[in-house]
Amino acid sequence: METSAEEQLIGPLLLARGTIDRSSALRGDGAWLERAWHDPASQVLVIDDGRTLVRRDGDEVHAVLFATAEAPEGERYLLGVEGGVAYFAVAAPLPGVPGPEANGRVTIPLSLRDTPEGEVVAAGLRQVGGLLGDRDAGLLVYAVALEAWHSSHEYCPRCGTRTRVEAGGHIRVCPRDESQHFPRVDPAVIMMVRDADDRCLLARGPQWPEGRLSVLAGFVEPGESLEHAVVREVAEEVGVTVVHPRYLGSQPWPFPRSLMLGFFADAVTTTLTPDAEEIAEARWFTRDELLQAIQSGEVRLPPPVSIARRLIETWYGGPLAGDW
Repeated sequence: METSAEEQLIGPLLLARGTIDRSSALRGDGAWLERAWHDPASQVLVIDDGRTLVRRDGDEVHAVLFATAEAPEGERYLLGVEGGVAYFAVAAPLPGVPGPEANGRVTIPLSLRDTPEGEVVAAGLRQVGGLLGDRDAGLLVYAVALEAWHSSHEYCPRCGTRTRVEAGGHIRVCPRDESQHFPRVDPAVIMMVRDADDRCLLARGPQWPEGRLSVLAGFVEPGESLEHAVVREVAEEVGVTVVHPRYLGSQPWPFPRSLMLGFFADAVTTTLTPDAEEIAEARWFTRDELLQAIQSGEVRLPPPVSIARRLIETWYGGPLAGDW
């Protein structure tokens, strides 16, 4: 899979950032994990149903991190080490969230303009994944993914026994048969389809309101290559035949456990026959048509935190407005 110079992704993949060394060799060292947990320098990100605490400092947004002695009780996950400091996540209700809805149900405004500087609020990746710095974005993506997996894999799939957490939160072990279970990642392809006239194909699912459009995407099936998944998904969803899938980049999408693998692909047919169960609307756009539709409010694009937005802007040739 080769990517031409004109098909380099525009802008960063905001959920693919991170600075922490995941330190996988330390996960099985129980003595080190205990020392790190009791080290006053260690830091904890508290995660509750995909949300954590954040604070606006000027134009920047930071995750609120706790010393281990101040962290609430909950399952612990080692996120990694940076500069000699160990970083953990703890799955627990968020402490000290202001407002009538406790435990992290207050969400930060997307613009942050309505949030007083210095105020601590709860937010998830969709709200602040693109606003956090590289370190904090990486910590939050990692913690969200681990929490989602642990919350749905508490019991052994073989015998139903409640499993225990080991290896710094990266393995669950059945105490009955000692089977080991590892965090799951579901690969999904997401593709910008272009025709011979360089029009792009956008669509929306039945669950989305009118005007909310994105590129096509779908999960990779067992025994299937990424390239074959691109061709199959486009044909299944809109009846278009594509060739020459080209890989552009990947981004974790822990809602709850996807890895989005971005492609460009060339359409050799253009007649659209959407699968009614998957697609409510599909349309071809020239660049001028898409810009006009965005400016009129007819079309709203995926948020900048998504790889879908990066694929659309890469085809367009620059940034676009019109977020969901």
